[in-house]
Parts: sequence; structure tokens; C-alpha cells
Amino acid sequence: MNRSFQNQVDPMNLSLLLPLSGILIGGVFLSSQAPINAALARALGDPLLAACISFGIGFVILAAVSAFRGVLPTGSAIASAPWWAWLGGVLGAFYVAIVIWGVPQLGAVSTVAALVFGQVIAALVLDAVGAFGLPVQEISWQRVVAALLILGGLVLSRAG
Repeated sequence: MNRSFQNQVDPMNLSLLLPLSGILIGGVFLSSQAPINAALARALGDPLLAACISFGIGFVILAAVSAFRGVLPTGSAIASAPWWAWLGGVLGAFYVAIVIWGVPQLGAVSTVAALVFGQVIAALVLDAVGAFGLPVQEISWQRVVAALLILGGLVLSRAG
């Protein structure tokens, strides 16, 4: 077995186990956030207002944690960020709003499967071109098959 592959999947490798665990928990939170925000939208009568409130609560929590940690932005740090670094909030706002809208239409499983498929397709391209400072990683047949398996899961989630 290729040694680097073995190191990548070795569950005893804490340098991978901790971030993978965190990402898996993040996935659980995202899947839970979708129907929670959809319920908020139903109660408020508007998905964009629900997204706004969701972001507002997230902002307050993150601002408080940042302040507690003593991590505050400086003018020079803000000015040094490339223009496209500010798009994360725009993309996040679209994501939250579209998920709030999509969950009642598609259900949580299909919504999340579509999100993951979209993420993987975009990630393949971003890796291949080294976008936003990422190390370049080729689009291999294994990665394409992984994306197709996710697409298959999305199709199956809509069957029946």
C-alpha cells in the first residue's frame, strides 16, 4: 500500500482525526441548521428575514468569542486583504438563504446532498487551478468517481 495514502487514512493519526472530527460535527450542525432555519422562516413568514436573523445571531456570537480571545482586526490587516476575501459573507448569505428556501421544497437529505455535490464539483475546480492560494491538486479519476457517487446519492434521495 502506498505509504502516503496509508498515512492519510490512518485513524490513529491525530493530525487528521481531529480536523475530520470537527468537520463531521460541522456537517451535523449544517444539516441541523437547515431545518431549524426553515422553521424560523415559517414562523417569521420570510426566508430572507430568517437568514438575516441567523447571520445576526452568528455575528454576535463570533464577535463575542473574538473579543474574549482578544483578537480584533486592525486597519492594516483589513486593508491588506484582497478584494475577493470579502466575498465570503456574500456567499455565506446566499448559502443560508437558499438552504432555508430549499429544505421545505426538497427535504433535508436532498438539500444537503445537492449542497455537498455542488461543493465537491467546485472544490475539484478550485483545487485544479489553485484558486485563492490553494495548492494545486489534479482532478483524478478517483475524485471524479467520488463526485459521481455523491450525485448518485442525490438522485437516489429523490427517487420514489
